[in-house]
Amino acid sequence: MGSMAAAASPGTTLLAIGTKKGLWLATSADRTEWTLSGPHFLMNEIPSIGIDTRGGSTRLLVGARSEHFGPTVFHSDDLGGTWTEPDNGAIRFGPGDGAAVERIWQLAPDAADRPGVVWAGCEPISVWKSTDGGEHFELNRGLWEHPDKDRWGAGYGGAAAHSILPSPADPDTVHVAMSTGGVYRSSDGGHTWQARNHGISAYFLPDPNPEVGQCVHKIARDAGDARRLYAQNHHGIYRSDDNADTWVSIADGLPTDFGFVMLAHPHRAGTAWIVPIKADCERIPPDGRLAVHRTDDAGASWLRLDAGLPEHEFNVVLRDAAAVDTAEPAGVYLGTRGGSVYASADEGAHFTEVAAHLPDVLCVRRRAAGPLRTPAEGAPKVDDAEPTVTVVVPGLLAQHTGNRRELPVRLREPATIGQLLDELAREYPVFDRRVRNETGAIRRHVNCFLDGEDIRRLDGTGTRVNPGQEVLIIQSVAGG
Repeated sequence: MGSMAAAASPGTTLLAIGTKKGLWLATSADRTEWTLSGPHFLMNEIPSIGIDTRGGSTRLLVGARSEHFGPTVFHSDDLGGTWTEPDNGAIRFGPGDGAAVERIWQLAPDAADRPGVVWAGCEPISVWKSTDGGEHFELNRGLWEHPDKDRWGAGYGGAAAHSILPSPADPDTVHVAMSTGGVYRSSDGGHTWQARNHGISAYFLPDPNPEVGQCVHKIARDAGDARRLYAQNHHGIYRSDDNADTWVSIADGLPTDFGFVMLAHPHRAGTAWIVPIKADCERIPPDGRLAVHRTDDAGASWLRLDAGLPEHEFNVVLRDAAAVDTAEPAGVYLGTRGGSVYASADEGAHFTEVAAHLPDVLCVRRRAAGPLRTPAEGAPKVDDAEPTVTVVVPGLLAQHTGNRRELPVRLREPATIGQLLDELAREYPVFDRRVRNETGAIRRHVNCFLDGEDIRRLDGTGTRVNPGQEVLIIQSVAGG
């Protein structure tokens, strides 16, 4: 997972950079000169990061996804020196839900006066809430069982609940945006949800004004008025002044109305940033020149900002690959699919390069580092059992089995592969979650052999296994 902690003291700026192949941490005393450490979670996709500084300490939350072993949430209380994962997983559907988590798109700490509350948005489209700092999450059933659910779909990157905005003024009000589905609002703490897309146009669809099914790319809340929100749609940039009941276009004066990013100033009303992209068939910055556009009057006008950015750049900035900090003046940060990361200490007027040649940047988050929590104790050891069936595990998973590559499992009578894995799960729950998803199915890029025979060519997890046989579990050979 990586063992290099970010060298940060209180007041130092910490920038967490999630990429297609791992997490990097950058630190700076002046938001201009940066020191980079990593990678953590090498070869894991990092689509979501949360940095929780409530209570005077810093907790890093990372939504990691392995093509072989699936998604999970890690947390670190020592700036990446050590990482902890709950034995039974932070985010998991129940046995009756008929679903498995594919990707964790969003990790969002709630307001300062709601300590411990962290929200998560996932694929398939779902919202989750934690009250213990992101260690365990509960599925929001009001949204999961919503009658509109059959009309939600998947954007190009997958089905995503990608924006979660709890209102700082009202603990019962939460806005969620999804691709595809649109903006939904709860006014009762998440018990019920209503679509709120009136005024957002989808002129490229047969019905140009659908209330359900919109592909909203990102939303942000204004600092001066909790009822004012901004939205970057799939074609269209909008503002709402009535808690998302209605939306008006604020795209006039921009080179294109397409993009993924929407950032709002943390302190100053009416200020927001976007990163325009040419639409659909090209997906590059206009004229191949990357620029940030800022409004200081809630979208009435826009200012193009590109000082310090490359003259020619054909890589785009994804929805969560941009962030704004809480300093004064506010810092603006963005990363590209070409692996470059840029920082501005003056609200976008000038940028400097933080890193280059990283994998595709998926997520960027920033906070000032504070005091550290005490890291959680590791999982207890387990006793050996008399061997009757031997399970051989790959080196990549041995860290979850006490660094043991061969696991002897007592079976008093013949059982199925599924039952054998159930037995292992009691002692090695993290290992089990790497091998199987919530439905009990072997993950797509994990292979399981019984005495050399692929169980997918037998009876799958229903294949019978007898004492004395050997089960081999390995990750599949996959490109990328």
